[in-house]
Amino acid sequence: MSSHGMIFLGFGKYVRADRIYALEPITGAERGSGRRTLVWVEGIPEPVVASRTQETILAEIEDAAEPAARSRRGRRTALRQHPQLFEQAE
Repeated sequence: MSSHGMIFLGFGKYVRADRIYALEPITGAERGSGRRTLVWVEGIPEPVVASRTQETILAEIEDAAEPAARSRRGRRTALRQHPQLFEQAE
């Protein structure tokens, strides 16, 4: 992902959306007091504890990825609508 979004994990913690590779809900007695999800981040050996649910974090990751996908779609659409702008000079 060329443009990255920052994902808020709670309590002032942010990580890059394109570096998150796993979300693990905290269950049982370990959950509570701002402990909802373990977030596994590339480059950080231990998971980051988030005060937000995995569903909320996942939705933000998807939102962060959407602008990049829209940008790629926009270039393809421009090529189809205006091919003369992209013709190769001979």
